[in-house]
Amino acid sequence: MKRVKQRATITLVLSALLLLGLLVFVIQLAEGGKSWAMFSANSSVFHRGVLNTGTLEDRNGVLLAQAGDGAYRYADDKNVRVACLHAVGDYQGNIGTGALKAFADKLAGYSFIKGTISRSGAGATLQLSIDANLNVSAYKALNGRAGAVLVMDYTTGEILCMVSSPSYDPNAGASGADGVYINRALSATYTPGSVFKIVTLSAALENIGDLQTRRFTCTGSTTVGGEKITCSGKHGDETIEQAFANSCNVAFAHLGVELGGDLLAKYAKDLGFTQDLALDGIPVKTGSFDIAEEGSANLAWSGIGQSTDLISPFALLRLVAAIANGGLLQTPTLLKGERSGTARLLNASTANSLADMMDYNVQYAYGPSKFPGLDICAKTGTAEVGDGASHAWFTGFLRDPEHPLAFVVVVEHGGGGLAVAGAVANKVLQEAVKG
Repeated sequence: MKRVKQRATITLVLSALLLLGLLVFVIQLAEGGKSWAMFSANSSVFHRGVLNTGTLEDRNGVLLAQAGDGAYRYADDKNVRVACLHAVGDYQGNIGTGALKAFADKLAGYSFIKGTISRSGAGATLQLSIDANLNVSAYKALNGRAGAVLVMDYTTGEILCMVSSPSYDPNAGASGADGVYINRALSATYTPGSVFKIVTLSAALENIGDLQTRRFTCTGSTTVGGEKITCSGKHGDETIEQAFANSCNVAFAHLGVELGGDLLAKYAKDLGFTQDLALDGIPVKTGSFDIAEEGSANLAWSGIGQSTDLISPFALLRLVAAIANGGLLQTPTLLKGERSGTARLLNASTANSLADMMDYNVQYAYGPSKFPGLDICAKTGTAEVGDGASHAWFTGFLRDPEHPLAFVVVVEHGGGGLAVAGAVANKVLQEAVKG
């Protein structure tokens, strides 16, 4: 009887150890299974280290990329290949921010239970949220100038357009143009200029009690910390709404100093400009906001969006999308039908006030005739830089239930924000609404 008990005990211990080992294996498989299956030596997924499976389509079923049996194919239309390159990526691995890299496991059909689709070339068909025709329109609107265009459905988070210029035809290879491998929508940061005034205004709305009744006086310049701060015009007596529409440096210089560097830095971070962001796991270059000495000219300039301020177009897209959606951000994605959660960037009251002021910008300062048929709320930016003409910015959204679109346009050394980036935005949005 004693021997039977000993054997039973040994059996139970061995069973427990077996179950423990199985549990450890399952945990390791859950944590590392994807990387094991997607190891470049796996010949059912890779050919000579290059992804060898799966099909990428745009949201309307247009073929963007396909691989299998050692053969690689991109879109039939050269314009689509060029305009969608940075969103799609390339099989040579020159573009590190594209869907081919970000969704390699999905293209291989990987699942925790089944692993990958074993037959080489089978893979999975993945539909991106990108509209290829809209990308082509955006690339043509940039007209050879360096820059980026982003358009997003702010009610779903789906990115409909992500274009970076210059680009090249992946069938022909890079032309040698400077920066063609960089996705400027995600992997570049720029001096924001006056689009940063959205951040300063957000902080002012929530921390300056008399802001809505306060009057500002602009004579074309002001002095802060012993230095002259210049403005683009002499705006005279103005409300905060008018100062925002005028993009008045005088008013926003004093708001920046009053708010202080610590508070502005907090808002820059909370609103995403200095956070480590990602789009479907693709890293986004982090912006910067240096806290200047209290009362200094540098602090005034940083509240205006100059000094050492840097932002990424993607971070700005998140902010204007949240403003359009009552302060609630639908997590951006490149996958059609994907829903990855929400994040509140602003309280609803602040978001609605910003939206109304961005609408007033168009009505009062920019002119709605420049955007025929579009119910547009926007902010311009003309960011002064030391290595050439100003960067041109235009950002905002449509207040249109049928076309809930948020957008960002930046044109490197383009000049005026409204004249240059605003014109690009109008062409793209007209195409988006028509489509």
